[in-house]
Amino acid sequence: MTRASDTQGGPVTLSKDGLPGWLDPVVHAVETVRPTQLSRFLPPEDGAGRQSAVLILFGEGARGPELLLMERAHSLRSHAGQPSFPGGALDPEDGDPRGDGPLRAALREAEEETGLDPSGVQLFGVLPRLYIPVSGFVVTPVLGWWREPTPVGVVDPNETARVFTVPVVDLTDPANRATAAHPSGHRGPAFLVESALVWGFTAGIIDRLLHFAGWERPWDHDKQVPLDWRA
Repeated sequence: MTRASDTQGGPVTLSKDGLPGWLDPVVHAVETVRPTQLSRFLPPEDGAGRQSAVLILFGEGARGPELLLMERAHSLRSHAGQPSFPGGALDPEDGDPRGDGPLRAALREAEEETGLDPSGVQLFGVLPRLYIPVSGFVVTPVLGWWREPTPVGVVDPNETARVFTVPVVDLTDPANRATAAHPSGHRGPAFLVESALVWGFTAGIIDRLLHFAGWERPWDHDKQVPLDWRA
């Protein structure tokens, strides 16, 4: 078994050894899903876009499997107050964007934003790279198992409003699901969990993971949550 232990030092690799059985459907989904099944926004063929990564971290809490999320500070100029996975742009020291660079970046950003100890995280998969047109980011979603949980919380209040976990059972509850409706005409999945509205890129990834892992339950797609222009 290989564990990510130092985001700045030796190799950071992927391993499926010793994962809990309930993650098997997620592992299968990661190994079989195609980019077009995740999003219609794929990286530009000319290589444009800023390389970035997010950490999709599964842990096990009092109510079963859960995901780690953070809420961006409300003072930020972009995506203010929006819940998201920990993550951000690759730095030169993260290494090759086509190699283990996204793995390092996902762990480094998670540590910087939530205080997460990377030594307790086992990375086990990477989803196809996706594109966020509004920001120009090319995002590599990196999946991890929180093998040895450590305390997390807000590291920099100027960047992060709060750090929290969401039980998967709440994400799959039809009562907590809706379609986010932006004035621009954009429609996408949304989750009303932990006093937060999760929408946009993060909700899209969660929605597809739940679907392809076979965890999705029937929900009312006509139930809408309006967004304002500032969102």
